[in-house]
Amino acid sequence: MTVAWQLGYAHNRPGTSTSRCSNRAVRRLLTVTGMAEARVSTYLPPNIDPTKAPIAFGQRALPKLNEELRDPELITRQRALMALCDLVHDPENVYQAMRLGFMESLKNLLYDQDCTVRQKTTEVFYIMASHNAGREGILASEVIIALSRLLDDPVDICRMNMHQTYQMLSELPAGATALVNAALVSQLMSKVDSELEEIQEVILDPLHFCLQADVTQALSAGAVSILKGKLSHPLVGIRRKAACALMEICVPLEGKESVCKADMVPLVVQLLDDSDSEVRANAAGALMYITITTPGKYAALQAGAIPKLLDLVKDSHSKVRLNCLKALTNLSEAPEGRKILLNGVNVIQGCLADSSEAVRRAAAIAVRVIQWKP
Repeated sequence: MTVAWQLGYAHNRPGTSTSRCSNRAVRRLLTVTGMAEARVSTYLPPNIDPTKAPIAFGQRALPKLNEELRDPELITRQRALMALCDLVHDPENVYQAMRLGFMESLKNLLYDQDCTVRQKTTEVFYIMASHNAGREGILASEVIIALSRLLDDPVDICRMNMHQTYQMLSELPAGATALVNAALVSQLMSKVDSELEEIQEVILDPLHFCLQADVTQALSAGAVSILKGKLSHPLVGIRRKAACALMEICVPLEGKESVCKADMVPLVVQLLDDSDSEVRANAAGALMYITITTPGKYAALQAGAIPKLLDLVKDSHSKVRLNCLKALTNLSEAPEGRKILLNGVNVIQGCLADSSEAVRRAAAIAVRVIQWKP
C-alpha cells in the first residue's frame, strides 16, 4: 500500500474526523517511511571527479577546455589540464587540439608558477608525443625549446615528463634532428652526470638517436668521459644504454680517436663479460667500430680482446655473435691479430652453419680474411 493511497484512504474513511485523522495519519506515515524531514546527500553524484573540469558536450568540449587553460584562476587551469590528460589519449582529440591552437596555450603554461600546472602540462605533451600526429604537431610548434626551460625545474616529475617527451620525439629522425638543431645535446649530456638515476636512463635514449644524427655537440660536452663513468654503473639499464651511446660515438673517426685517447678500450673489453646480452652486444659493436683504425686495433689487442671475442661467437644471442665476428675480422687485418686468430679459426668456422644468415655471412668473411695469404 503506497503512502499516497494510505493518506487518501485515511482522509476519506467514513465516520472519521477529517482534520484529526489526516494530521495523525500524515505524521505517522511520514515517520514510519522516513519522510518526516528532507535529507540532502553529502556525496557527489556518481562518476563525477571534482579534480577535473566538466567536459562540454560534443564539439564544444575541446574549445571550452582551451578557454579554461587561459583562465586567470589557478583551480580552473588545473582542472582543465586534468581533463585534457584523459582526452589526449585519443589520437583524434590530439589532432583536433592542435587544430584549435592548444599548443600555444600549453607552451605558455610551461612557465606557470604553479608546479601542478607545469606537471600536468608536461604530462599532456608526453601523452601527445606517443601519437604520430602529436609528435608532428609538437615539432611544428617549436615546443622543444619551450620544454628545455624545465631542464632545471625543482619538481622531479616535471623533468621526467619533459625527458620522456624528448624520448618519444627522438624516435623520429626529424625529432632527433630537431634536438640537435636546438643545441640541446650538450645540455642533455651534462644531465646524464647529474640527474636522478631513473631520469638518467630516460635521457640516454634520445641521446642515442641524436648521436646517430651528429656527435659533434656530444664530444664537445665531454660525452666520452661522462659515458666512461656510466659503463660500470650498477643499474643494467644505464650500462646498456651507455654502451649503446658509446657505440654511436665510435662510428665517426673523431669519436674513435676520442675513445682511444681516453683509454676506454680496456673498459669496453671488460664489458664483454657483462651478464646482460645487450651490454655485451653494444660493447662488441663499439669494438667493431674502434678496430677499424690502426690505433684502435692495437689498443684492443693489448687489452686482450681476441680471446673474449672468440668465446662470444658461441653466445646465445645473434647480435652478440655478429658484432664479435665483425670485430675479429678487423683485428685479423693486423699481423699480430691474424697470428692469434689462425689458431682459433676453427671456432669461427663453426658459425658457418649458424641459424642467422647475417652471422653466417660475417663468419665466411672473417674466415676468408684470417686465412688470406699474399
